Amino acid sequence: MAAAHQGSYAGDVSPQLAWQWVQAGEAVLVDVRSDAEREWVGFVPGAVPVAWKQWPGMTMNPTFDQQLGSVGQDKKLVLLCRSGVRSIAAAKRATELGFEAYNILEGFEGDPDAHAHRGLKGGWRHHGLPWRQN
Repeated sequence: MAAAHQGSYAGDVSPQLAWQWVQAGEAVLVDVRSDAEREWVGFVPGAVPVAWKQWPGMTMNPTFDQQLGSVGQDKKLVLLCRSGVRSIAAAKRATELGFEAYNILEGFEGDPDAHAHRGLKGGWRHHGLPWRQN
C-alpha cells in the first residue's frame, strides 16, 4: 500500500493487512505504546512491546533502538500505537535503523468520536482483531 510518507518509512497499512502479514509470518507486530497503555487499555497477544515513549512524562524510551534491534531484521515491522501518530515516528526511526517498517493506520483505539471516545471509529479493536485486557 503506497503512503504519502513514502521515503521516510515503508508506508501505512490497515490493521487488517498488518494482521494478515503477521499471521503469514511476513511481519512482526511491534506495539510502541507505553507499558501503562498496554496494561490498562489492552494489548495484542504476541506483539513485541517496544515503547516509543514512557511514563512518567511520556519521555522518549532511551532503549528503543536497542529493543527494536533485538526483534531481528529478517521480517517487516508493523508498528501499532493508540491512534497511528507515535507509530509513524517510530516507523521513521526503525527505517533509519535499517528495518522495513510500516505504520498501522488508526492504531489500537482508532479516532475519537464526536464525544471524544475512542474504540468506536476504527482501530485494531474496532475491526475485531485479536486483543486482550488484563
